[in-house]
Amino acid sequence: MPPQLTWIGLGNMGRGMCKNLVEKGDLDKPLIIFNRTQKRATDLNATLPSGKSTIASGLEEAVSRADIIFTCLGDDAAIKDTIATAIKGNVKGKLFVDCSTVHPDTTNLLAKSIHDQGAELVACPVFGAPAMADNGQLVCVLAGPASAVERVKPYCKGVMGRANIDFSDQPQGKATLLKIIGNTFILNMVETLSEGHTLAERSGLGNDNLHHFIETMFPGPYTAYSGRLLAGDYYKRDEPLFGVDLARKDAKHALNLAEASGTKMKDVEVADGHLADVQKHMGSKGDIAGIYGAVRQEAGLKFEN
Repeated sequence: MPPQLTWIGLGNMGRGMCKNLVEKGDLDKPLIIFNRTQKRATDLNATLPSGKSTIASGLEEAVSRADIIFTCLGDDAAIKDTIATAIKGNVKGKLFVDCSTVHPDTTNLLAKSIHDQGAELVACPVFGAPAMADNGQLVCVLAGPASAVERVKPYCKGVMGRANIDFSDQPQGKATLLKIIGNTFILNMVETLSEGHTLAERSGLGNDNLHHFIETMFPGPYTAYSGRLLAGDYYKRDEPLFGVDLARKDAKHALNLAEASGTKMKDVEVADGHLADVQKHMGSKGDIAGIYGAVRQEAGLKFEN
């Protein structure tokens, strides 16, 4: 019998992932969607093909009706609270798939809690910006029992993503460990671009000349972020693409992992200091790209370029 899917969590990433599940996931039953703020579920449901999705009235309904439950939440506290509530009911035989970016210790604790209730967890954090989620171009990292991972794969490459990184039969926390370390590359990329563009402006090279170099040498994310910095997108938008609060959460997880492993991530320490400045300047509306504004301020320039 085809599985019934539920999706819990409709942030910037979750909305696009749901859209692709519905449009390309070959689902035999309408996707059940749930969000703590119901308006997001109502708004998304209105944009999806008629009859392809339905809104759950509560978390209990969203879980009880499903065979496979996808979650994509903002932080460790949110996913812990959601799973703790979810497994109060009968979840025996169900499969949870968590796409949240959280500390690997959190993932492993969730896996144990879920397993103790007769269910399974596959960790499936994803790499990619919201636009990549919308376009089904994410990279999915899968970890957990191989048989469970195989049940999730039909919804990853070719549906929500362009590629899988397969950690079958490895602890679920290995997927979120990679995700946290991988996100430091993004953090450092934005820091490098911010420092480079600030120096280009102050030294007389010019931002356009530096951007031309970036386009030629580093097409892809570097060029995209460089364009965002120069367009002022990092301070003009109403809703961040990669919110400063979430970016700092990832940075703190990375620094915690580094300390526990006896290593240093001094570049992350610098970037996190700039993110703290972004928080002070913009609050929760701040975006990771706001690092550029913080670096500019240090150089005696205006935050807004």
